[in-house]
Amino acid sequence: MNVLFIGGTGVISSACSRLAVERGIRLTLLNRGTTGRPAPEGAEIVRGDIRNPDSIQSALGRRTFDTVVDWVCYTPEQAEADIRVFAGRTEQFVFIGTASSYQTPPASLPVTESTPLSNPFWEYSRLKIACEEAFIRAYRERGFPSTIVRPSHTYDRTMIPVHGRYTVIDRMRTGRKVVVHGDGTSLWTLTHHDDFAIGFVGLLGNPHTVGDAFHITSDETLTWNRIYAILARAAGVAEPQKVVHIPSELIAAYFKDWGESLLGDKSHSMVFDNFKIKRAVPEFKAVIPFSEGAEEILAWYDADIGRRTVDEAFNRQLDRMIAAYESAFPNG
Repeated sequence: MNVLFIGGTGVISSACSRLAVERGIRLTLLNRGTTGRPAPEGAEIVRGDIRNPDSIQSALGRRTFDTVVDWVCYTPEQAEADIRVFAGRTEQFVFIGTASSYQTPPASLPVTESTPLSNPFWEYSRLKIACEEAFIRAYRERGFPSTIVRPSHTYDRTMIPVHGRYTVIDRMRTGRKVVVHGDGTSLWTLTHHDDFAIGFVGLLGNPHTVGDAFHITSDETLTWNRIYAILARAAGVAEPQKVVHIPSELIAAYFKDWGESLLGDKSHSMVFDNFKIKRAVPEFKAVIPFSEGAEEILAWYDADIGRRTVDEAFNRQLDRMIAAYESAFPNG
C-alpha cells in the first residue's frame, strides 16, 4: 500500500508512521522538517509545504497514492485546498478532526460517532467541524473519498497532559500548590499514541471507511483528580497534597488558552463508545493505562535536565489566581 502522510512526525502521527512502516506500508512523509521527532527508518521523506501550491508541485509532481492523510489541516480553506490538490490522486483521503467537535457539553454519555457536532465555546473545534463539512460535502457532491478520524486527548512520552506541562510537575515536587479545574470529578479519557496507532493504521486502505467517521480513544476514564494524582506518583510525590480547585470560568479570566480548552472541552465529562472502530479494526484495543503512560512521561523528562523547563511567567500568574481565589473563598 502506497500512503502519503502530510506531517507524520507529531505527537499522534509519529506512532502511526512507525507502525505503518513496520507493517510494510510504503510510506511517504511530506513535511517541512521542523519537528524534533525523527521519521521512522524506511519512510521516504519529501520536503514541502502543503499550504504552498508551488512547493507541493515541486515535491510531489503528479504522484498518486492509495491513501493520503493530512495531519495538519485546521481550517476550511486548508480543507478545500486539500480537495483541489488530491482529487483524482487517491482512493482514500483521511482528515484528522477532533473529538472536541462533539456536542459540548454532551447531552448524553457515552459519546458515539452519531453524537451531534457542536462546540459553541472553542473556535478550534468549530473550525475542525467546518473542515469535516467541506470533506463530506466533497464526498457527496464529487465523490472525493473522505474518511474522518477524531482523536481525543492523545499523548506520548513528551507530552504531560495538563496545562502548564512540566511546570506543574515542578510545583508538585517543590511543594507548591497546583490547580485542578472545577471540583476535579469530571471524567476524562487519555489515549496513548501507540494504542491510537493500532486503530488508525487499521483504517488505511479500507474502502468501507470512505464517507464515514471514526473516533479512536482509550476505554479508560479517569477523574481529573485521579489524573493529577497519577502524575504526582510518577513524579515521586505521594499525592499532590496542595491541590486548589478553581472554577473553569475563573481560570479562563486569568489564562485565555487554558480557559478556552477547559470551557470548550476538558471541563466536561467525556466518555467514548469505541464499538465502531473496534468493528472496523477488530485488532484495536487500548491496553496502555495512564498509570503506565505517566511513568513513561516522567522517565523521559527526568532523563535530560534540558527537558525540565519551568515557565516562571505561568507560575506567577498561577500564584496570582490562587491568591485571588483563596482571598475571596478563604474556606475553600
